[in-house]
Amino acid sequence: MTAAFLAANRRTWASLRKHRNYRLFFGGQVVSVTGTWMQNIAAAWLVLELTHSPVAVGFLMLCQFLPATTLGLVSGVLVDRLDPRRIVIATQAASMVFAAALAGLTLSGVVAPWHVYLLTGLRGLSLVVDHPARQALTFQMVGREELPNAVALNSSLFNGARVVGPALGGVAIAAAGAGACFLLNAVSFVAVLACLRRMRTDELFPLDRGDERPTLVRGSREAFAFLRTVPLAGIVLATVFCVTTFSFNFNVLLPVLAKQTLEEGADVFGVVTACFGAGALVGALASAAIAKASPKLLLGGTAAFGVAELALAPEGSVAAAAPLLFICGLAFTLWTSNANATLALAAPDRLRGRVMGLYYFAFNGAGPAGGLLAGWLAATGGTTLAFAVAGGSALAVAAAAGALLRARPELRRLRPAAGTVGA
Repeated sequence: MTAAFLAANRRTWASLRKHRNYRLFFGGQVVSVTGTWMQNIAAAWLVLELTHSPVAVGFLMLCQFLPATTLGLVSGVLVDRLDPRRIVIATQAASMVFAAALAGLTLSGVVAPWHVYLLTGLRGLSLVVDHPARQALTFQMVGREELPNAVALNSSLFNGARVVGPALGGVAIAAAGAGACFLLNAVSFVAVLACLRRMRTDELFPLDRGDERPTLVRGSREAFAFLRTVPLAGIVLATVFCVTTFSFNFNVLLPVLAKQTLEEGADVFGVVTACFGAGALVGALASAAIAKASPKLLLGGTAAFGVAELALAPEGSVAAAAPLLFICGLAFTLWTSNANATLALAAPDRLRGRVMGLYYFAFNGAGPAGGLLAGWLAATGGTTLAFAVAGGSALAVAAAAGALLRARPELRRLRPAAGTVGA
């Protein structure tokens, strides 16, 4: 048992141990993503304080995800034409500017809801390109063999920050207001930009993109043609799209849960958000130890996510909600890490940016509609109704996808057939 534990522990941290560039990237992201989570909860809390409306928080999510809806399907073409590392440097610098502007408006006392909406939308615009570029850069840093492990470690980093960031954000909001969170986030981008600049480009794994760079129309057409040759990729994208639209609207529901259902303040908002993040961190580390992509884990995690949300729906105390949010977080990273790794491994180098752009669209593209729906459900029937609809939807999606894969095992193919697009 000890040997098995040690082997699993080595697998968990394999990408960090083997690749200097990935260590740099990971270290910079630890600081930056923590600041991002502080800004996320501060923005939602600020809008709720300014408007006293769950629907307004849903509109904030619309502003964040609308760029993904309008541009997510084509952003990967840009990533496949340019250097992913340079793209990430540019998008991170832009996000730093937007955070600094929001900090200045808030700390000067002149902030209005439309300021938050506008700057959140601009940040969302930069993220449309940032996310697929970051996925392509991850492949370059660690290569195919370590990619599932690195994807899971990226998720553990993101969700570890989801624990620390909201907790720090809740304290900062209570002590100095939302503006302090925005300022700290702006400063945090210095770390990731410095680490990106220090990477050794000669140690990055080369990308086999061929000689011809994709055009917008032809490049997008090739990405959809790839989905026809790898049916599992299409099933994964459909699952992610449905679950994130109807079941993953925590940015809208957690501030409402804390302020209206639990009747607490910003500190409890930070606590409940951190509980979800703690579960997500555990799930991500488990995925890193497993270090392989599995449709069974994807669908099992989706089903568990739905069950936990259904159990959370009637709860009205912090003591009852906290462990259920932990389970939600654990299940969340099981299915997202597996979905991400499955698509990244299936895509050939020349299509990876476009395929991961499709993943980002599936994950965020319907966020505006989902956020508004969650806000309306919370305004109509409280978080009880909103979480019940979310949990039931996730269970239905997992059941439908599982039934399809059982009925047609040939759809589980991960690589294109010889001679087809992307082969």
